[in-house]
Amino acid sequence: MDESEDVPKDFIKLKSENLSVHEVSELVISPNCGAVSLFIGTTRNNFEGKKVIRLEYEAYTSMAEMEIKKICREVRQKWPSVKHIAVYHRLGVVPITEASVIIAVSSPHRAESLEAVMYCINTLKAFVPIWKKEIYEDEYSWKENKECFWANSEK
Repeated sequence: MDESEDVPKDFIKLKSENLSVHEVSELVISPNCGAVSLFIGTTRNNFEGKKVIRLEYEAYTSMAEMEIKKICREVRQKWPSVKHIAVYHRLGVVPITEASVIIAVSSPHRAESLEAVMYCINTLKAFVPIWKKEIYEDEYSWKENKECFWANSEK
């Protein structure tokens, strides 16, 4: 890749198909960067003693994409050396062990990309309108993110 073509980019996708760690991490690789940091959120098989069968995600897609773009802008303000950012979130059914969210960030050095990835996932959970339904053996429950600002505003 020609370094002049390596301008900072944001890759945002909400999709119902499987998420690929390889695909997402490849998006952010840069010849100018020595670090690619990843967060992969997967479906676990339990929650508070209940057996989880699967998760289902729904989103207000246009607003979710707009909020993720805002997160990317905030990352670039806080960590100007960040090169590329990728935020992929799965919608629909997500079986046990599969990824529901993958975030990748590249930067010249590891500290910035690690901090930026943590900021991305924490801010996504707090502000992006994506809802999770946990399906158990004999019931289900819509989950709000404990970090979500609107979930805590009336308490």
